[in-house]
Amino acid sequence: MIVFDLSCRDGGHRFEAWFRSSDDFARQDEMGLLCCPECGSPNVGKAVMAPAVGRKGNQVVEAPIRRPDPAPDSQSVPMTGSPPAPVANITPEVREVFAKLAEVQKAALEKSRWVGGEFAEEARAIHYGERDAEAIHGQATREEVEDLIDEGVEIAPLLFPLTPPDAVN
Repeated sequence: MIVFDLSCRDGGHRFEAWFRSSDDFARQDEMGLLCCPECGSPNVGKAVMAPAVGRKGNQVVEAPIRRPDPAPDSQSVPMTGSPPAPVANITPEVREVFAKLAEVQKAALEKSRWVGGEFAEEARAIHYGERDAEAIHGQATREEVEDLIDEGVEIAPLLFPLTPPDAVN
């Protein structure tokens, strides 16, 4: 994963976004999938970032000052997996849309079977009629996903991160 500082060219807002790679950022940018979380403008681009330069091996590192976490927002979106980077000034309407999308994903996952890393094989077997049709979810590499799409297998990414069932306490 890689984090980029992005800036809204229309409103001058700055924010962070995580991507699988630089190519993933470029693909999402080309497809018009990026937008400013503050004003919704699709006119965003990479902001100038300071490079992360490591310390010399002989330097003493002081522990950072830990500040208390802010009080939880009563309208926070329930999600599984790691929470996204905080986004400032999300409108109540956008927060409501995310909450509804999270509910829809949760309901869909409850009606589907976890297949883990065997997702590509299972999806292919269902597509070619080797297994009974059913809703499944799991993990796949980028290459496996591209191959499935090329074969015409209907798949869709999860909108929110998911903790695999075998990793939940």
